[in-house]
Amino acid sequence: MVQVVIFDMFETLVTLFTGKTYFGEDAATDMGIDPVTYRKAWHETEADRSTGKLTMKEGIAKTLKSLGIYSEDKVEFIVSKRIAALKDTFNSIPDDSVKLLEELKKRGIKIGLMTNTFDDERDLIRGCKLFPFFDAVRISYEQGIQKPDPRLYQSIMDEFGVTADQCLFVGDGGSRELYAARDIGMKAVQCSWFRPLAFEPHIPCPVLPEFPQVMNQLDVLDYLDS
Repeated sequence: MVQVVIFDMFETLVTLFTGKTYFGEDAATDMGIDPVTYRKAWHETEADRSTGKLTMKEGIAKTLKSLGIYSEDKVEFIVSKRIAALKDTFNSIPDDSVKLLEELKKRGIKIGLMTNTFDDERDLIRGCKLFPFFDAVRISYEQGIQKPDPRLYQSIMDEFGVTADQCLFVGDGGSRELYAARDIGMKAVQCSWFRPLAFEPHIPCPVLPEFPQVMNQLDVLDYLDS
């Protein structure tokens, strides 16, 4: 029986595709540069931004320097745009995400968070209304490793004092998170409730037919006894 539910954050409990958005092509437009060129340089810093080797400001600065368009003002401009969009995301947390976590608490189920996250996202996660629900947290920026590294999964299980078969992992499937959960022995389901909002080139993961598809947040409850 499931004793712990571990959630991804983005496109699982919250979505970046509603309200204000600010992606790489938006930054490219603001900087007057080709979006494909910008995204390529930007993605080269992603692993370091995700594992605490670069802050967001440092990642943006490195990107702009590699493109020959760096200035401190440009870095601050992009940072401010990102923060505005992220604040909109966390001010628009769906009621059903809150209800799901509330119901899990009522049932005595422990709740974990495991997310690949940059420092600006981390700060907003820690300050949002969902954060008090989590009994254990693994944020890649703080851990120095990211999904699908099995050490993250083992670490959170060790903190909870449970075995893999007592855990349910819920995520959109990006970063091969569901495969890693399954490989370590957890039950895993792919959440699809935000999928209609996503658009290219940022769709984080295609439908993975080898995992159950959950179309509404509260339907996660159906998998606690399965």
